[in-house]
Amino acid sequence: MEENITIDKPAGKLGVLMPGLGAVATTFIAGVMAIRKDIARPLGSLTQMGTIRLGKRTDKRIPLIKDFVDLANLNELVFGGWDIFAESAYKAALNAGVLDKELLDKVKEDIEPVTPMKAVFDQNYVRKLQGEHVKKADTKYDYAQMLIEDIQNFKEKNNLARMVTIWCASTEVFMKPHPVHETIESFEKAMKENHPAIAPSMIYAYASIAAGVPFANGAPNLTVDIPAMVEFSRQKEIPIAGKDFKTGQTLIKTIIAPGLKARLIGLNGWFSTNILGNRDGEVLDDPESFKTKEESKLGVLEYILQPDVYPDLYQNLYHKVRINYYPPRGDNKEGWDNIDIFGWLGYPMQIKIDFLCRDSILAAPIVLDLALFLDLAQRCSMKGIQEWLSFYFKSPMCAPELYPEHDLFIQLMKLKNTLRYIKGEDLITHLGLEYYD
Repeated sequence: MEENITIDKPAGKLGVLMPGLGAVATTFIAGVMAIRKDIARPLGSLTQMGTIRLGKRTDKRIPLIKDFVDLANLNELVFGGWDIFAESAYKAALNAGVLDKELLDKVKEDIEPVTPMKAVFDQNYVRKLQGEHVKKADTKYDYAQMLIEDIQNFKEKNNLARMVTIWCASTEVFMKPHPVHETIESFEKAMKENHPAIAPSMIYAYASIAAGVPFANGAPNLTVDIPAMVEFSRQKEIPIAGKDFKTGQTLIKTIIAPGLKARLIGLNGWFSTNILGNRDGEVLDDPESFKTKEESKLGVLEYILQPDVYPDLYQNLYHKVRINYYPPRGDNKEGWDNIDIFGWLGYPMQIKIDFLCRDSILAAPIVLDLALFLDLAQRCSMKGIQEWLSFYFKSPMCAPELYPEHDLFIQLMKLKNTLRYIKGEDLITHLGLEYYD
């Protein structure tokens, strides 16, 4: 395959801006600093530790992804963001309790200077949180202009060549698409009128795209996945991706469910419950915020299992998701799954899963990969929805006429084939007949 995409070199520093400098963001920042100092390895990061096969299996060409495509170097990353609390990344990381103080103290001099800018925040959209490190303006459009100014000032102050924005803040209340979301003109008009259908996360997405900065949504909010933002990103030639980082229980579902479907094993029910005690758990204790998360979690199985195609196996599946706020657990979430399956001649069986995971530990490498891959996409002049990054999300964005791909293994194939495509390498079909001619 001939190379048909020009890739600009990743020269200069890359700024990574994050709305929400809480557990996920500070775990990511501290982790990158620890990796820079050779204190730790970038476990869980496809961009740093993943490989990619090129050509036939007999060619034995399996480079690291970071050696195959030009990605920004970790030493060139500069971190910033916004939060409703004014504390530094070091203090926020201590409060989050994800990483040991001993480790944090080794990178304290690197992360303590990272302090948040004042946030755009409205408690009507995140009812369980309140903070005073917030901006004041008359209209939502004014807030957007303030964020654009923040982005420009951060770029100039840190002498950055490029930037990306990754939403790492809390889950907002459940919102449905509204007519004001249809076009960028109606969206801007709604911002000027302080329309309730414009949530803070949308203001961040608008400001990021307006400033020429790629945007990824790590929460299940209705944010960048509306027609106005998709249109705006294409106008500005900016890559966007989302939504909701695929960690914990949903990660397990996208691993297990494709396997059951591949073997044509039926499902009667899948009951999932979680206990967690971090800020995310506190926010999700509000029914409206939980509904946003629930919608994101529930859609996974339906898209993977295709009950309309396999009615005998999955049409009557009962799928229930619960999230319970339990402060003693902190960031160490526990996910329980009871899966009622049936096989040959309809005989019932069960699968039980107890996943004691660390939410921010699973999310941090996702933030890193998205930052580097979105930067790559922009340097390749890829604009609008980046479906090849579905691998990282619970509710992947895709073109309106398509259904989202949730199967983790298909998602990974799509991601790696995209990398092969932009580098002019043959795509891998896994057909294999060429070895037996």
